[in-house]
Amino acid sequence: MIEDDRPYTTAPRPRLKRLRFIAILLAVLLLGLVSFVFGIFIAVASDLPSLTRFSQLKDAKSSVLLDDLGRPLGVVSQQNRVIVTPSQIPQIVKEAVVSIEDRRFQTSNGVDVRGIGRAFFQDVLHQGSVQGASTIEQQFIKNALQAQSHRTIFEKLREVALAYQLSHKWSKEKILTAYLNTIYFGNGAYGIESAAQTYFGHDVNHLDCGMPSHQLCVAQLQPWESALLAGIIASPGRFDPVSHPLIAKTRRNLVLREMLQQGYLTERVYRQSVAQALPAPRDIRIPREQTVEGVDVGYFTSWVQQQVIERYGAPRAFDGGMRITTTLDLDLQRAAEQAVATYLAYPGGPTASLVAIENSTGEVRAMVGGRSYARSPFNLAINGQRQPGSAFKAFDLAAALQDGVSPYSVWTSKRKVFVVPSPRGPERFVVRNDENAYSGSNTLTGATAFSDNSIYAEVGLKVGTRRIARLAHRMGITTPLSTNPAMTIGGLTVGVTPLDMAHAYETIARNGRRVSGTLAAELWPVAIQEVDAGPHLLPDGDHRDVNRVTTKPVLPPSVAETETAMLEGVVQYGTGKAAAIGQFAAGKTGTTENYGDAWFVGWDSKYTVAVWVGYPNGLVPMTNDFNGGPVLGGTFPALIWHDFITSAASVDKLRAERAAEKGAAGKGSPAGSTSGTEVAPLPSSGGEAAEGTSPSGRGKGSAPSQHGGGKSPTPAPRAGSEESGSSQGSAAPVAPEATHQAPAPAPKAAPSPPPEPAPAPTGGVAPSG
Repeated sequence: MIEDDRPYTTAPRPRLKRLRFIAILLAVLLLGLVSFVFGIFIAVASDLPSLTRFSQLKDAKSSVLLDDLGRPLGVVSQQNRVIVTPSQIPQIVKEAVVSIEDRRFQTSNGVDVRGIGRAFFQDVLHQGSVQGASTIEQQFIKNALQAQSHRTIFEKLREVALAYQLSHKWSKEKILTAYLNTIYFGNGAYGIESAAQTYFGHDVNHLDCGMPSHQLCVAQLQPWESALLAGIIASPGRFDPVSHPLIAKTRRNLVLREMLQQGYLTERVYRQSVAQALPAPRDIRIPREQTVEGVDVGYFTSWVQQQVIERYGAPRAFDGGMRITTTLDLDLQRAAEQAVATYLAYPGGPTASLVAIENSTGEVRAMVGGRSYARSPFNLAINGQRQPGSAFKAFDLAAALQDGVSPYSVWTSKRKVFVVPSPRGPERFVVRNDENAYSGSNTLTGATAFSDNSIYAEVGLKVGTRRIARLAHRMGITTPLSTNPAMTIGGLTVGVTPLDMAHAYETIARNGRRVSGTLAAELWPVAIQEVDAGPHLLPDGDHRDVNRVTTKPVLPPSVAETETAMLEGVVQYGTGKAAAIGQFAAGKTGTTENYGDAWFVGWDSKYTVAVWVGYPNGLVPMTNDFNGGPVLGGTFPALIWHDFITSAASVDKLRAERAAEKGAAGKGSPAGSTSGTEVAPLPSSGGEAAEGTSPSGRGKGSAPSQHGGGKSPTPAPRAGSEESGSSQGSAAPVAPEATHQAPAPAPKAAPSPPPEPAPAPTGGVAPSG
């Protein structure tokens, strides 16, 4: 008998037990998950009838807009919704929407598993809600439940379950029709027929559509028109053909390409469609806002309305009964309109845009977007991208000071030729001053006061155009900025808007910190102070949203202080003297080549204000519109700025006095309170300015004007002045500026004593604005 000497071993039973336990645990968890999901699917079945009610026209309470003192501005308005049936919507419209919104709509069960996985991954990666649903069922349910953002994982699972059930309870035709009847298409159009009426109802090819005894507008839509509307759905603000026609056309052509690839269009129809123009802005029927107390609030309220819709969703914005307290001040809005009308009331002449922002809060207090919103709803304040001229030099100056360039550094002032690299090889960049008037040499401070193109082009190229562009964006400019040499003196490929210019200059006024708020859109200034949802809940689960001021450091405080002192010289003795108010004020003029655009952007101790003057429909030289001479930044823009600032100071002073009287009597609220404040009537522009303001504290007055707040005497017509020099060898339009005079006195915040004074300019040219 042979014995095995190997030790006796047993099977690894503990390991088997662990594996068995894990298997059982996983089975239980899987069963629990299935039960949980099944429970959700059963629980949401009760929501299906409410979706039917949502897809039909229903009574709702409109959301209202208020000014910063609680006075009504209007409602969040929409075009009258027209509910259409499946048979009334052409097949080409349905195909356009499906092709771009949910190409697997006809075969899916209402849930895009890949889309959910992708969204879940992005949410985890960014630790927040980044991507949303992609099926039409899920989008419809999100709108029906008025869920916009900050949704929990359980709410998202509920939406998925409801979408699945919806796809099994309703036909695809019914789902798509309900979706098209309730989706928002921008510019107040809610539903596909309202959108067709808004964008095409005034077109010559669709006259009288939607009227009694006529076809619905949606029934007449062509493929390219259907594609435009389908493209708007994803982002009504971004793809708005009124505000962003180039982006809207690109989006429309993308939809047409998708329709071609998915077999909805032939090659011939596709080519015909992409060649079609967008509807003209004059043919787009936008809801016209009513004036309030004789003030044209339409430009501001349409801007705010879009922000409300994007933040809270169209259903809640239109039908949620919210009370939205905005930042607009009706009295300051009236002051802005009066200041513009004083100088530019004659028909057929140039018009103006004005944006006023409170320095301490970043809140927009007044907005003039054109001559009349009822006649032209295109908002020049936020969409009018115009050449800034020498007003752009504030960004050159900020970059130069940050780079260590001294305000007392001396530069030559003469015709200059710079050889700059380009993709096609070296190019010549020629810079001259207006009427070839040069000072020979001047300090950077003097060049700023009298807007010397020759010096600023050299400074800008020394600092670097890319650096200037990056800094301008950080300060508040949102439009794309070219980096060609001409940008140093304001020659940009794409222009800037008055809203951006006011916001960016406010960064200097706030000691180098860009100001915004928690309820502001992107990096824009603040337009909404508070949103009260009443008995309903907002997406974050609360009943109220209150804006909180946010700031971000952009410039070192020492740089902002030095630049402020230098730009104060522009108003005291430079090209912007017409804006002087007898107390602290700083700013910069700007005039473009051929006098097509004129600017003054500046600030006092409380407000930063940007004023643009020009013709809204294109570049029209204003060569004899100011007392027979050209319109420069130091003429109409500076005068309008002056009148608005002095009127605003009068309003603030009167409010402070009334609040003080109430406080002394023990009946009122302290100065600056907006609760129960008696609204002061607007004084005339010649009233005395207020005393003792600080940059913060709403309702407090500004420091007094030494000349009483009336209009400055009209300056003499230009005699060899600012801002019409030219440059050559540049791909972008050049916006040259001023001539020059004796060197400026040293800025108050400068770090070192000035050098010997520079010689006076040759040619005897006097500065002008």
